[in-house]
Amino acid sequence: MPVNAQAVIDRAFAPVTDAYGFERTILYALGVGAATDLAPSDMTLVYERGLKALPTMAVVLGNESFWMDDPETGITFAQVLHGEQGLEIHKPLPPSAKLIGQTSVEGLFDKGTKGAVLLLKRTLHDDAAGDLIATVRASVFLRADGGFGGSCKGQPLPYPIPDRKHDLSIALPTRPDQALIYRLSGDFNPLHVDAVLAHTAGFDRPILQGLCSYGIAGRAIIRALCNGDPERITRLDVRFSAPVYPGETLVTEIWREGPGRAAFRVRIAERNVVALNNGLVEYKI
Repeated sequence: MPVNAQAVIDRAFAPVTDAYGFERTILYALGVGAATDLAPSDMTLVYERGLKALPTMAVVLGNESFWMDDPETGITFAQVLHGEQGLEIHKPLPPSAKLIGQTSVEGLFDKGTKGAVLLLKRTLHDDAAGDLIATVRASVFLRADGGFGGSCKGQPLPYPIPDRKHDLSIALPTRPDQALIYRLSGDFNPLHVDAVLAHTAGFDRPILQGLCSYGIAGRAIIRALCNGDPERITRLDVRFSAPVYPGETLVTEIWREGPGRAAFRVRIAERNVVALNNGLVEYKI
């Protein structure tokens, strides 16, 4: 059934206050595998003395509560997929802060029988100083909700991966219990913990959260391009292309494209499958 386009486009979101301390920052870092290999560069992500927050933690802060299952939207919630994730860091994410998240709808594109694509934007401001810390963007694929009479023109195109061998790569393992740790950062979808539900959805076992894989890719890029300093990342965009199972190894392949800019993708080593594609990173040099 087509989505109620006007209700979605006109959706008003209340600001969300999100206060967090060093414990949550450390928990997020552990959830995306920081210090699994006890690398010295990771200790600043998990030790409160000199703690630095991973920039990708911004994607779990100031979130609007579940709203797509509201009957007024007409969205078939069971057929919703996270398509792309984007992040701009305007100021380094503090390891402890009180932030104000403000969500808005940026676009809704009709792909007919193929479904619809919803673009969402969330800004994160520091509550005390009012500074803009981050802008978080996501595209959501509404697989069962196309055909509402809208346009498919103007949808952002995925970032192209160069047609040559990557310049460098870095492999990072995931733990068998990775999804169980990451879910404590706010993603309680049972698909990532319930084996029966995962099997019903067509998976051999519970899958890793897409945003966990995204955070692991961010760690790899910080290690490969930023000398381990998370505060040098200013942008990280990616498209989700295949699920990851906890315990698999993620290989981030990177193409340098000029000062402070690179393309990347993430491949699952054990299955030679691309899990994250069309990645773009910008960073301070």
